Amino acid sequence: MRAAVYHGARNISITDLAVPEPGPGEVLLRVSAVGICGTDAHEYDSGPHMFPSGGFVPGHEFAGHVAAVGAEVSGFSEGDLVASGAGVSCGRCRPCSRGASNHCDTYLTHGLQLPGGLAQFVVVPAETCLDVGSLGLSTDYAALTQPMSIAVHAMRRGRPTPDDEVAVIGAGGIGAFLTYALAQRGTAPLVVDLDRSRLDVAEALGASATSQPEDFPASAPSLVYEVTGTPVGLGQALTMAGGGTRVVLVGLQDGAISLEMRRISLDETELIGTNSHVFAADFPEAARLLATRATWSDIAPVAIPLDDLVEGGLRPMVEGRVTRIKTLIDPWAGETRPTA
Repeated sequence: MRAAVYHGARNISITDLAVPEPGPGEVLLRVSAVGICGTDAHEYDSGPHMFPSGGFVPGHEFAGHVAAVGAEVSGFSEGDLVASGAGVSCGRCRPCSRGASNHCDTYLTHGLQLPGGLAQFVVVPAETCLDVGSLGLSTDYAALTQPMSIAVHAMRRGRPTPDDEVAVIGAGGIGAFLTYALAQRGTAPLVVDLDRSRLDVAEALGASATSQPEDFPASAPSLVYEVTGTPVGLGQALTMAGGGTRVVLVGLQDGAISLEMRRISLDETELIGTNSHVFAADFPEAARLLATRATWSDIAPVAIPLDDLVEGGLRPMVEGRVTRIKTLIDPWAGETRPTA
C-alpha cells in the first residue's frame, strides 16, 4: 500500500508499505479520506513534538470501508463505512471509569502516536469506529466526524444554555464546526475572524452575527470559545468577557501566558480547558450533526491526492496561504477532485 511516512521536520515521503493485518478486536480500513489539521502542519514544520521520531504514518482524522475484521470483533462487516475516533483508551483506569476516556492514563491516538490514516489502509481498534453508513454520510464527509467531535466536546465543556450570548473567536476548521454545533443547539454565536470569506461560511453555518476583530460589538457575551490558540485571540476573549463569563480555551496556546488574575477573580471569569473528545458521548453526535447538512463543500471543497500532501496540503498551512477551511486527502486519488 502507499502511505505518507514522517521522518522528521520538513521530511515526509510517499512510500510503499505492507498492508497491515487486523489483530483481535481490530478492523482493517480501506481509507477513503483523511483530514489534516494544524497539529499535522506543526509536526511537519518543526516536529517531532507529539509524533514518534522517524518512520511514522500520520493522519488522525479519517474514515473508510471495513476491508477485514479481526477476531473477537462484532458489529462490523466488510464493506461498512466507518469513521474512526482514532483515540485509544483502556476503559479500566479511573478517568475511563468516570466517562472521561480522553483523560485515560494510557491514551494514545492513531495518527499522533500510533500509525495513522494517511495511507491506503490502516488497522484500528473496532471500539474506536462508528458505522456511519446508515446516516447517509458520504465517504468524504465521514472523515469530518473526528474534528466535528472535538467541536462537540468543546461545546459541551462550555455548558451553553438558550439564555447565553455566545461568541466564537476563530472560524477555522474546529471553529466552523463549533459554530454549526452551537447553532443546531439553539445558541447561535457571534463569530469573530480576520478572514471575511471564513465569516461568510460561518454565516451559512448559522452564526447569529459575524465580525472582524476590530469591529466586534462592545456587549459582553456570557460564553466565549477561543479557537485560534494565539495570544491575540486569548486576549480578545478575555477583553470580551464580563462578569461571570465562561471562557473555553479550545485553541492550544504555546508557552506561558500572562493573565491578570485579580481581574479573573473579581469578575468571576471561568477559564475552561478542553481536549480531544469522549468517543461514546461526542462521536455519535458529531456524525449526526454532519448528516443534518446536505453538503460540507464550503468547509472541505476538494480532496487532494497523497502525492500532493506536502505541496498542496501541509506547506500552505505552515506558510499561512491555505484557502480551504479543511483539507482532505484521498490516498487512492491520482489527482485533485471535488468532494461529495
